[in-house]
Amino acid sequence: MAITAGRRSALTLLAGLPLLAAGTARAQSAMPGVGVDPQRVPSRYTMTVFRADSDTTLSVYESVDGTLFTPVAEHAYTPPTGLVRDPSVLSHTDGWYYLTYTMAGDATSIGLARSRDRISWTAMAPVPMLVLGGLEGAWAPAWYVDAAGRVGIVVSLTWGHGFTPHLLVPLGAGLSAWTPPIPLLGLSPGGPDSLGYIDTELVRLGGRVYAFVKNEDTKLVELAVADNPLGPYSFVAKGDWAGWGGPREGQSVVTLPDGGHRIYLDAYTEGRYLYSDSYDGFRTWSAPTELPGLSGVVRHGTVLAEFGSPKRLDGRSIDTPH
Repeated sequence: MAITAGRRSALTLLAGLPLLAAGTARAQSAMPGVGVDPQRVPSRYTMTVFRADSDTTLSVYESVDGTLFTPVAEHAYTPPTGLVRDPSVLSHTDGWYYLTYTMAGDATSIGLARSRDRISWTAMAPVPMLVLGGLEGAWAPAWYVDAAGRVGIVVSLTWGHGFTPHLLVPLGAGLSAWTPPIPLLGLSPGGPDSLGYIDTELVRLGGRVYAFVKNEDTKLVELAVADNPLGPYSFVAKGDWAGWGGPREGQSVVTLPDGGHRIYLDAYTEGRYLYSDSYDGFRTWSAPTELPGLSGVVRHGTVLAEFGSPKRLDGRSIDTPH
């Protein structure tokens, strides 16, 4: 029953049928690189990261230009147990921000929390990986939103033979029940000695889905493309194709208001946080540039481009009558 329901829900996500009761406009416009009108000017960029000096502490930053980030809350959230590594943030249609994160190196669940204001976070029940035996870790979950605004989570799982990205889809509007993880075809480890792919970021562009993945063998960010989130994916760029160098991880892609795209990268062995821009559909990228003030302070996170009126602390838009 669970597997059947899970695959049915995933196919619903792909087919464009209603999945969540809430509206879709805010999630669609807020998700990095997904369904955003590039001519609209973002109200702000929100970055969620874990601190370089503590992988149990979430920091939240914001920016008006996607380059100069200032703190919203440098000690915003500490989970009840475990870590808050690799945080990914979603601005959902129900008015809440949702966070998902890696709980531990050997965890078989991923963490969830939510917030109205990005400052005060409340832990939710972890999402267990409903798989059969032998799972050794669930890493680097990242939100995915389809063209209609319906949500999923991409997470990399390992059974001791390398990481494979999988998709989870909620079984309803409350984000409290989820399908079993479904593997993304074409992104499995290349052989018995391969470490596979992790930190997967899915971005919609021109009716296709692009997967920015960290190759755990080379520690380089590579690019694959498919017609839907489940694949099959074909690699279109491997090695140091974009000139970002390596090792790199925690890649996060946003749409810029002038029609380009920006990727954020954690140069974790160098203690630097970088960004790079593309204006030709991901084919070429600018030389990586260091983000001011964040290198050595923060680690692997995501950047969320928020469009429309910023929210007040009670979750309403600033211009909402009350």
